Amino acid sequence: MLKIYNTLSRQKEEFKPIDEKTVRMYSCGPTVYSYAHIGNMRTYIFMDIFRRTLRYDGYKIKGVMNITDVGHLLSDGDEGEDKMEKASREQKKTPWEIAAFYTDVFFKDLAKLNIGKPEIIAKATDHIADMIEYVKALEEKGYGYEIDDGIYFDIDKFPSYGKLSRLNLEDQQAGARVEVNSQKHNPYDFALWKKAEPEHIMQWPSPWGQGYPGWHIECSTMSKKYLGEVFDIHTGGVDHIPVHHENEIAQSEALAGKKTVNYWVHGEFMLVNNGKMSKSLGNTYTISQLEEMGYSPLVFRYFCLNAHYRKKLNFTFEGMDAAKVSYERLLASLYQHKMSNEKTSQEVLDKYKKDFEDAINDDLNLPLALGVLWTMLKEPKSKDIYNLALDFDKVFGLSLNEAKEPEGEANKDIPEDILALAQKRFDAKKAKDFATADALRNEIKEKGYSILDSKDGFKVVKD
Repeated sequence: MLKIYNTLSRQKEEFKPIDEKTVRMYSCGPTVYSYAHIGNMRTYIFMDIFRRTLRYDGYKIKGVMNITDVGHLLSDGDEGEDKMEKASREQKKTPWEIAAFYTDVFFKDLAKLNIGKPEIIAKATDHIADMIEYVKALEEKGYGYEIDDGIYFDIDKFPSYGKLSRLNLEDQQAGARVEVNSQKHNPYDFALWKKAEPEHIMQWPSPWGQGYPGWHIECSTMSKKYLGEVFDIHTGGVDHIPVHHENEIAQSEALAGKKTVNYWVHGEFMLVNNGKMSKSLGNTYTISQLEEMGYSPLVFRYFCLNAHYRKKLNFTFEGMDAAKVSYERLLASLYQHKMSNEKTSQEVLDKYKKDFEDAINDDLNLPLALGVLWTMLKEPKSKDIYNLALDFDKVFGLSLNEAKEPEGEANKDIPEDILALAQKRFDAKKAKDFATADALRNEIKEKGYSILDSKDGFKVVKD
């Protein structure tokens, strides 16, 4: 039975979907004004692991991920320029060209990392009419009000505002997060719709004049459109908790008059050398940059799986080097099991499968699940072990089926006398002298080594 940590309740809860067979899940996607960095990618790896675990447990998934191509201002509050507008000006391309380019790069990076795409990809600019209707409905219910620069949500009308982040607004200094706008009823009121200046490139007609949507309204609108008024899971990074997701809850629950998401699940930050990772600090890396440095995207995925999604993960190149060595060792060990014709008892296999399932279902404990895999690989070489590892890989997503002989590693560090016996056995087998071949195999086994046959010859491994 899957247990997952719910940010809303601050505790692990047994997962009970609304529909017994299909899980409805919304995941916050990228703002496509620049390259996604590895800190962003950690969040999408977490999303992917969650989806893979649900499927492993037998659920179908109806997942939605947004592509924010308008409305996300430079501040997570309501100040500054739209990120798409700024990128458009700096790169001398239209916002639509910017969005198309970075969206394409984003999905190519997901593919490199074995991150599956959610079933529905929803672009903000394709849903402007839906957002306008949503804002009108909030306005009609008394939650939205108009001032000079836009339509704002009145948080004083929503008494439980702050329940996700446990934010006590009375203890906050007015303007600490956002600049004080004297027309706003409360400094924490946030924009549902922004009125556009004539020179603003991205703008649409609305009941309040030309403008564009607020960032937060996008996710509330699109989740409701595709998943219904109430759905199971909402994922994202912890940076979304105090502003974006808090505002989503306010909008969605104000309109619906009830709780709209049952499980809020968040992935922790990635640090760089124990410090904050940020584009503004210039210490971010992309998947392509890691590839140029000699790290495969799956080495980065493996690196991420070694830390629990709710724990901060410190990125260092020493850590990546260790992950690279460990991942290569993993594939080499799997190859030895793959080439074996020996069997493993069902009792042993069942124990490892249960340990693996217990780990992933305990709040997606992937470090523990990897530990189960490594322990299993210490068993005597067996194709059964290899096949069970491939079953685990439905969750890991590490392309373990591509395990192959490391270049230059065949029969390395094997004593000469053992290699001589192995060659005699190979020659006897080729001559169809199977009795001699079997006797030599047993002699080699007694000395603590095993023979792995392949179409190209043989490999000797130490037991």
